Amino acid sequence: MPPFLVRGDTIAALNTEFTKNNTIIMKKAILSTILATAALTATAQNPYLPLWEFIPDGEPYVFDDPDHPGKKRVYIYGSHDVLREYYCGRDQVVWSAPVDDLTQWRFDGVIFRLTHDRDGNLINKDGDVLYAPDVCETRDDSGRRVYYLYPNVQSDERGSAVARSYRPDGPFEVCNWSSDNPRRTVGPIAFDPAAFVDDDGRAYAYWGFGRSMACELDPATMATPKPGTSVVEDMITGFQDSVTFNKIYRFFEASSIRKIKDKYVFIYSRFTNEGEDGLPMSNYTLAYCYSNSPLGPWTYGGTLIDGRGKEHRPDGTTVATACPYGNTHGSICEINGKWWLFYHRQCGTTEYNRQAVVAPINVEVMEGQNGYVRISEAEFTSEGFKTEGLDPYQEYQAGIACYFTGPEGARQEYPYVHYSGSHSEVNYVFSKKEQVINQKWQSPANYPYEKIKSLPDPYDKKYSLCPMVNNTPGSVFGYKYYNFSLTYGKKNLSLLLDIVPEHGGTIDVFLDRPSEQEGGVLLASATVKSGAKPHTLTLATDRLQHYNGKHALFLRFRDGEKGKSVCRVNTLCFK
Repeated sequence: MPPFLVRGDTIAALNTEFTKNNTIIMKKAILSTILATAALTATAQNPYLPLWEFIPDGEPYVFDDPDHPGKKRVYIYGSHDVLREYYCGRDQVVWSAPVDDLTQWRFDGVIFRLTHDRDGNLINKDGDVLYAPDVCETRDDSGRRVYYLYPNVQSDERGSAVARSYRPDGPFEVCNWSSDNPRRTVGPIAFDPAAFVDDDGRAYAYWGFGRSMACELDPATMATPKPGTSVVEDMITGFQDSVTFNKIYRFFEASSIRKIKDKYVFIYSRFTNEGEDGLPMSNYTLAYCYSNSPLGPWTYGGTLIDGRGKEHRPDGTTVATACPYGNTHGSICEINGKWWLFYHRQCGTTEYNRQAVVAPINVEVMEGQNGYVRISEAEFTSEGFKTEGLDPYQEYQAGIACYFTGPEGARQEYPYVHYSGSHSEVNYVFSKKEQVINQKWQSPANYPYEKIKSLPDPYDKKYSLCPMVNNTPGSVFGYKYYNFSLTYGKKNLSLLLDIVPEHGGTIDVFLDRPSEQEGGVLLASATVKSGAKPHTLTLATDRLQHYNGKHALFLRFRDGEKGKSVCRVNTLCFK
């Protein structure tokens, strides 16, 4: 039995005994023996979680494994896109992996909900909506590790909520209730919180929407400003700044904080300027700035990722090669000496289905008062942790494509995106009939945890589905990058596409670039007949034997009826 199922069984305990911390800790300790010997399904490419799971706003942290002293795991704390027609959800869950194998992701269950007030009275049977959270670790007077969760509760009364646990995988309980009003929490911390405990034990919080706010925290509460200090307003200038008209920092949301050597790094969602880098204004970018002090002043560093998959063309133009609209939130983490950027991508045709993705980055720090932090801008790819490139012999869901464009681009009608061409399709873990029944999840009770925990393999393609759809003539979708060292010199290679024919047309397969005019190498072409039954389309790719190393792979569609999809593509692999 995969550990996923074992950990999934703790969900019922978390739901029914959420406030009985010691009981759950004992149950988790018992489970740890089983988890140590069970096998996990490996996954490494983007998105790195099962394709039915939607965890945006990921904050990665390396913490001690509470069940295996001396071992460490990386934990991903994010919001949970399960409401479908709104952002996020009414619970927060955690996934984790051992630091020495970032392909082995495990569902650790629900860590937080807020349904009852300080005195145990029901606030909302469904629970408050929870946006992007953050977590920090400190120690109590006895030296025991304590974890504080800043769950970003979307409530006027409880927006400043802070919750505490003695395990990184929870459960967390609110610890800053007001003494005057049992339904309220205290403190100034608000939208998109971030928290940080420095080497000297002093703690800080950051938050804001349009305006960047911060303060030093009282270590006794971890929720209110330290006595004698006050909130720092406009720590960096916002995107609507009308005082200095600063066009550099342009803070929007998504505060995150890290310390690297003697430098503090503040990461946030930045609203680009109109026409910047040849593209329209967007908040689909993560940026960073750095300082010698946790509260600034700050020096702008640059862009960490542009979720639009921006690409500079030889003619000097810049285009978006992925979803051109959306938001982003994430942070950086060093794992076994290697730095990673964790963020999310948009999936489907709304902003409410965001998936966790990752990219390698280079981080350079010069210490000292006049030092600096230089972080490379990450590339938007399908690789994920598989930095040597995708395995050609492995079958992948087509929807892991990082490149998808249409003949007439895309337009936004918020919160919807209307594509003229290829895009991924969202699929959930349950059946079509259940999708209709559960079209609006209004509470975690409707989220199918029981079905999820019973899955034989959460990464099985029977459940973890993500096809590429609306493949109209003139559309392209592709992958950066494949590791064709594995096929170098091999003869009789073929690309197998699992397709559902629609209006018919032709598929061309290119290496490196999506057309010969752009320098791409045409590997194969095949015709798709209109109305044919679903089948595996085999394209001979003999030319591939001459190419070594990492290369991008593209599928281009042509010759069909204008505006009509040639076919759906479910999976692809080489054989």
